[in-house]
Amino acid sequence: MIPFVAVTGYQAIEGQAMSARATSFYDEVRRRRTVRDFSDRPVPREVIEDCIRAAGTAPNGANMQPWHFVAVTDAALKHKIRVSAEEEERAFYHGKAPREWLDALAPLGTDEHKPFLEIAPYLIVIFAESYGELPDGRKVKHYYAQESVGIATGILITAVHHAGLVSLTHTPSPMGFLNEILGRPARERPFLILVVGYPAEGAMVPDISRKPLGEIATFL
Repeated sequence: MIPFVAVTGYQAIEGQAMSARATSFYDEVRRRRTVRDFSDRPVPREVIEDCIRAAGTAPNGANMQPWHFVAVTDAALKHKIRVSAEEEERAFYHGKAPREWLDALAPLGTDEHKPFLEIAPYLIVIFAESYGELPDGRKVKHYYAQESVGIATGILITAVHHAGLVSLTHTPSPMGFLNEILGRPARERPFLILVVGYPAEGAMVPDISRKPLGEIATFL
């Protein structure tokens, strides 16, 4: 049985202060944009470490913490990831993807070329662990692994933005090549590649808008 302790980390915030903090957070997070043009400017490792620590605080099924984050800076590894990812992307854009999907992507100008996988200083490859292993070799099922890792990834993206960096979620399919390149066990399934760094000088992003609150939320 896990011992329980008092909720000592909670800080009560009331009235206008609560509203101000909610508005301030929204104002900050709505500035976040997905960027595809990265600078090769180095990012301090301690910044990435703290962002990953933040991701590791995410709520998760039965406290199994079913995630592993591989932060890649090695140029040779990034090159291997790019080569394998572009191979899958070529197959996607030139045969595997249905026409309606390609039509949806067309306004964004994406294609099989992914130079950011080598240019950006960090690739954080996120793995979801389907089960854990005890010291005696027995397997322990991880409950709600995909949902838990998705929440952790959202926190990671927000932490990266809060630190003053930009990111891009990249999901070539399939992604099994990441296990081989990064030496991860079969019980870990690649969830996505988070490309992290500074935007390149003159970086551009699509002129898009967000759905208003009335379209994304219902209050009953």
